[in-house]
Amino acid sequence: MRGLPQVKTRRVTAGVASVLALSLGAAACGGGGDDNDGGGSGKKDAALNSIVNASSKKGGTVSYEHSDVPDSLDPGNTYYGWVQNFSRLYGRTLTTFKPAAGKDGLTVVPDLAESLGKSSPDAKTWTYKLRAGVKFQDGKPVTSKDVKYAVERSNFAPEALSNGPTYFKSYLEGGDKYKGPYKDKSADGIKSIETPDDRTIVFKLKQPFADFDYLATFSQTAPVPQAKDDGAKYVQHIVSSGPYQFQSYEEGRGATLVRNPQWDPKTDPNRKALPDKVTIKFKVNQVTIDNDLLSDKITGDAAGTGVAPQTQPKVLAGKNAGQTDSSYAGATQYIALNLKVAPFDNIHCRKAVQWGLDKQSVLDAMGGTPKGDVATTLLPPSVNGYTKFDTYATEGNKGNAAKAKAELKECGKPNGFKTILTARSDRPAEVAQATAVQASLKKIGINVEIKQFPAGKYFSNFAGVPSYVHANKLGMLSMAWGADWPTGYGFLDQVVNGAAIKPSGGNNLMELDDPKINKALTDAIANTDDAARTKAWGEIDKMVLDNASVVPVVYRKNLLLRPKSATNVTVTQAYLGMYDYLLMGSSK
Repeated sequence: MRGLPQVKTRRVTAGVASVLALSLGAAACGGGGDDNDGGGSGKKDAALNSIVNASSKKGGTVSYEHSDVPDSLDPGNTYYGWVQNFSRLYGRTLTTFKPAAGKDGLTVVPDLAESLGKSSPDAKTWTYKLRAGVKFQDGKPVTSKDVKYAVERSNFAPEALSNGPTYFKSYLEGGDKYKGPYKDKSADGIKSIETPDDRTIVFKLKQPFADFDYLATFSQTAPVPQAKDDGAKYVQHIVSSGPYQFQSYEEGRGATLVRNPQWDPKTDPNRKALPDKVTIKFKVNQVTIDNDLLSDKITGDAAGTGVAPQTQPKVLAGKNAGQTDSSYAGATQYIALNLKVAPFDNIHCRKAVQWGLDKQSVLDAMGGTPKGDVATTLLPPSVNGYTKFDTYATEGNKGNAAKAKAELKECGKPNGFKTILTARSDRPAEVAQATAVQASLKKIGINVEIKQFPAGKYFSNFAGVPSYVHANKLGMLSMAWGADWPTGYGFLDQVVNGAAIKPSGGNNLMELDDPKINKALTDAIANTDDAARTKAWGEIDKMVLDNASVVPVVYRKNLLLRPKSATNVTVTQAYLGMYDYLLMGSSK
């Protein structure tokens, strides 16, 4: 998940629960208190495993700011983790992650559905029954057909909606043939999603998929009334099924959400919906956001990636240090080396970067230990299937110039080469990372030019568009990725599977399409043996590193800052270690 997500009993649960419990326990060592203790507003790391400033008071306005724009606030056209988190305010999905502190926040619970999915013995058929009485903001009942249509438009219409993942397209029977609702005008739609009555929806898969309840948490299952859909323009008049609806939306500027009078709390055990209003403003400089948090002018930074490197020393050394939470993001910051852009079509040129990069200097430039730990694998330690290894180990993570130069000679570039590295312009830590990479690689003769792009269009217009990447010779692409759900498949599939390469909006920025890796992913998710599947994820991670197209840099942490007026504040590991926006309130 761009930024990224326990759980039910069944084949995947035990391993995930143990790994995440350990990681959360480690993350929570810095402080906290008992859950819902209502205190801790001045305690560092208090929100890692408790709810800070717990309140049941209704009213007030929650205000967010963001340094850029979203890929889209349309639940069917987004992949950013913060939008997945934020969209739960106005879109209910079949299942969701429980709004709760600590490891309880990783529990998948029913949302629009009455219960978790009922699976066939072979995990190829999944059935959900919707709760009775759920309505859209216009008073019309939400039906299973509205959920089916939401999946169809979000997965099968790349000409209009290209930003989100395509798991449903990949796994539904006939998914490779269905043309999507804007081209296929038949009343039936895709036949492998059945709606035998208004409250029942059945998904028929072409192969076993043991993680389906995780997939059902995606905003793509938030219902959309077909009569109100107009493709990419739907974002301007989203029809709410949650406790809030849009009062206003201005492209590129922001939005205001107010109460949805048709929302019935009796049908929704997950949302308290305490604030009267939620506002969000886009294109605010990150340092300005940090200062607004420090002065208690806003409730939260919507991006959820933490304060800027230049703000960090002031925050940690000042009176506001007790209002910070150093949260593990369950995400890896890495550099994608595009296999279609010379000289990275040569594995030895890719290995030259692997050996030559001083990762410690990169972490230091990003803000040091509060921003994370040096990464040696693509999978972060909090994801089920993580295996500790270091294919390109160097002393102190400082790089090895001799080995790098030997690889340069092997790739026919003994004197080095020129390339371009992308970074998102509104993310100071990523720009700092790029600058450090540039300085590090220059020492071995690789001259890196940095080109910056806006985060909101980074995947749809630039780094995620192969034709643009090739035409502009973007050989190195900055990337941060968190698990769509906390298993190896939930992390790896959309970034290393050849099937994830798209004309735009893609996340496989390396354009890695290795038949052995693709097959290993498919075989593993179909394996009903928990231990074998878990082992497979680590083996696939090693295959990716052997290919050398991914350069892991940092296992991400976020130095989050909560103002004193924020209530019900807790970190959710389900959404990349940001605060849970479904719970957050304000005393203002």
